[in-house]
Amino acid sequence: MGRARKGTSYASPANAPGEALGQSEPFLQFQEQLSRVARVDRPVLLIGERGTGKELAARRLHFLSQRWSGPCVTLNCAALSPNLIESELFGYEKGAFTGAEVRRSGRFEAASGGTLFLDEIGNIPMEAQEKILRVVEYNSFERVGSTTSVEVDVRIVGATNADLPALAQKGEFKRDLLDRLSFEVLFLPPLRAREEDIMLLARHFAGRMAYELGLEKIPEFSGRAIAALQEYGWPGNIRELKNVVERAVYSADDDVIDQIVFDPFISPYGTTFHEGVKKSGSAPAEAQTTLFDTFGVLPLKEAVKELERGMLLKALVESRYNQRKAAKMLGLSYDQLRGMIRKYDDVLKKED
Repeated sequence: MGRARKGTSYASPANAPGEALGQSEPFLQFQEQLSRVARVDRPVLLIGERGTGKELAARRLHFLSQRWSGPCVTLNCAALSPNLIESELFGYEKGAFTGAEVRRSGRFEAASGGTLFLDEIGNIPMEAQEKILRVVEYNSFERVGSTTSVEVDVRIVGATNADLPALAQKGEFKRDLLDRLSFEVLFLPPLRAREEDIMLLARHFAGRMAYELGLEKIPEFSGRAIAALQEYGWPGNIRELKNVVERAVYSADDDVIDQIVFDPFISPYGTTFHEGVKKSGSAPAEAQTTLFDTFGVLPLKEAVKELERGMLLKALVESRYNQRKAAKMLGLSYDQLRGMIRKYDDVLKKED
């Protein structure tokens, strides 16, 4: 497949759910990489923040591969307890454990001839990793409670936001398995790196929400709303953008969207859940600390770095990730703030 021209918008294959829309250079580069590796029948790892569309990318990879007519089976490894993942992946024999009243096939058998997408692959326990490695190497495994090999033909696509090499270094992820799964590693671009796509996606989600609400006309975004959407940091990426836009369409009083609410937990009474406890009076003497108490034990350069990072995060949170407001709060120019965000890009990443 040749390089997509600038301005091209991709959509998902006809049978794949969801949207893969964009025209920015990072998006087009990722789609080109995805299309190229889809034709090679090898494992792929998708690395990306929450809300960047890892499952959608995995399904697109499947439908662009030679396995497109086979099953595409998904397992969210973070949604199961460690002792259930092995039986879910490989199935079990009758009587293998209490409650196993009949034989059950696992996800590997269900995905034979197609693709198995393992989301949050870093959560798989070591015992199950050993069996997955055997499947990758020999295309066979045994169900829980059985000694009979089951032959399968499965392409594995894994996804995570975890640092798998670091987990392997600590002995929490098998190095051999990581080597086998990382034939190609693709990094999904976060929405903040896809500035050209923000309004494209926003208008798409607005149109869908308007249709769902039965509106005769799709509300348009005011200049103020567009500026707010484009300046926000989008720590929740596309999933967060979809929620914000749908809420704006639902709340709009007329055909123009002017107000954008990024944090629905901001209380109209002046308090928020983010504050944790109500501020009343001063802290007890034993709880009061100084900057020197906090940073004085660190080397000077490291203390300055931690202070900058903390102040940047505080300003972004208090400004609801409006970068121009955050820059004003910190006494910086917009370009200086953008430079700090690039320097401390981890402050825009929240826990999954």
